[in-house]
Parts: sequence; C-alpha cells; structure tokens
Amino acid sequence: MRLIRFRVDGGEPLVGVGTGAAAGAAGDEDGGAAAPAVITALAAAPTLADLLARPLPRIREICADPGGTAVPGERAELLAPVDGRCEVWAAGVTYERSRTARMAESEDSADIYDRVYAADRPELFFKSAAWRVSGPGDPVSVRSDSSIDVPEPELAVVLNYAGDVVGYTICNDMSSRSIEGENPLYLPQAKIYLGGCAVGPWIRPAWEIPDPYALTIGLAISRAGQIAWEGTASTSGLHRRIDELTSYLFREDDFPGGAVLSTGTSLVPDLPFTLQAGDEIRVRISGIGELANPVVRGKAAVAAAVRARVSA
Repeated sequence: MRLIRFRVDGGEPLVGVGTGAAAGAAGDEDGGAAAPAVITALAAAPTLADLLARPLPRIREICADPGGTAVPGERAELLAPVDGRCEVWAAGVTYERSRTARMAESEDSADIYDRVYAADRPELFFKSAAWRVSGPGDPVSVRSDSSIDVPEPELAVVLNYAGDVVGYTICNDMSSRSIEGENPLYLPQAKIYLGGCAVGPWIRPAWEIPDPYALTIGLAISRAGQIAWEGTASTSGLHRRIDELTSYLFREDDFPGGAVLSTGTSLVPDLPFTLQAGDEIRVRISGIGELANPVVRGKAAVAAAVRARVSA
C-alpha cells in the first residue's frame, strides 16, 4: 500500500491509496516500492493535511477502505505527499558521516558539529512549507550564490497531529555546503529556499515497514548520461532514535495538519564535488520507492522549469 497525492488530467489534487504494481514497474519484490497499478481516492480525506489531523486508528481505517473513485496508476501525475498546513522539518548531524562532512566543510567551527552529534538535544530545523516542496520529477535547485551544493538523501517520517508515526517517505534535503561552511548561523540560507526540498514519491504506511532501522538508502547523481557520484548506506547507522526526534519536535510546537520530519543524511559526496544544473538526482530507499529530480540553478530556473512542465 502507498498513500499517494496525485491528480488526473490536470485536475485538482487528490489523495488516494495505491495498490498493486504497474506492469514493468521497478520496485521491491512485495510491490510496496513499485509504481501502483491502481489508485483509489480517499472519500473521507480530500487532503493529506486533513488525513493527518485524524487519530492513527482512524487513519488506518480510512486507508483500508478508501471509498473513492479508482483510476489506473499510469493516468496519475504524482505530486509531493505534503499539502495544506503540513510542514517539513529536518534533523541534522544524526549519522557519523554527517558529522565528519560538516566538520570538514567548517574548519573554523568544526567542533560545533561534534558537540551537536554527542549532545542530548538533537538539531532540528524548519525545512519547507508544503507549497514550496518539489514532488517526483519536479526540479530542485542549487542556489545561484553558492559554489558547493549537494543533495542529502534522507528517510523522512510522516507524523499526524498527535506525533504518531503514520508512515515513511523520502526527502532530498538540498544543501549549500559553501554557505553553511562559511558560518553555521547561515544554515537557514543554506537549507531553506525555493527548490531546496523534494519529498516523494509517496508515503509507505508505518504498519507495513517492520523495521525503519533496516532500510537501504541509495543515491545516484547523473551528469551528461554518466554517473557522476553514487553511494549506499543504511538507516541502521542513525544515531538518534525516531521517537526521540519526534518527541523533541512536538515538545513545544503544534502541528494540526501533521508534519514530515526528515531524519538526516548518511550520504555526502566528498569535497569538492558539487551539483551542476542539468544533473539528475535519484534517491532510493528499500521498501519505500525512488524519488528522482532534475537540477536547475537559481529560483528563476525553478519557476521556468515548473511552467514548462505544466504546459507540456
């Protein structure tokens, strides 16, 4: 089962449950990570934020009996699985690789990342409002005022209003290493901008992921038809437990439309590698799926790419 935000023939966005595996679709053997054969709209929840405003038992009931119109999966345009008042947040320095990479890019303040990794309190930061999130196939951007930029492939946790784990998805937490490396207080500029966050391709329900600490994360960056960088890692290396991260997020904040919490990256290309306009980023997490996005440079290019896709 996949919880999917989609539209058909350019219509209004819908939320539905995807089942089965489309003919020829790549994915895990159980079909849970493959493109769906059929998507059935949710009659009781027109938006994901509306669904995430429900208790977890009710969410499971709605997903088990969606009750809406069913459409073939190939007719659906997949959208980012976040909408309305739902927000995307992220955790930082949660893997050993993230700690060493941050220390390498921030020589003047390297000890900050070492202390964050070992501290009781995790690093959490706001990443994106729902309207700014790129979905499957949408462009992501490197800042026009940045010189070293990388994708950060991450397991993301989807939470309801009460902080219960509803499911898992993929987040590409785009990051400017040159800007954050200059000064850690520049993190919001390095992380939060138009084209700086992609989420998708759908949400895999938590009750179908037996162990979120046993998932393989893969990253491939293609350039001019060739692999420019690739790597794999495992969520077994996550230094912080998911319930620890979510408890800090909800400790003094409220999310009536739910939240997506990206749990940090374990795959960071070595310096001086940087993304370039025209690259393609593919992030795959076993049991969840694959999120692919082309790379552009600067906010004007993001807007132009979105317009071109809509008019195509």
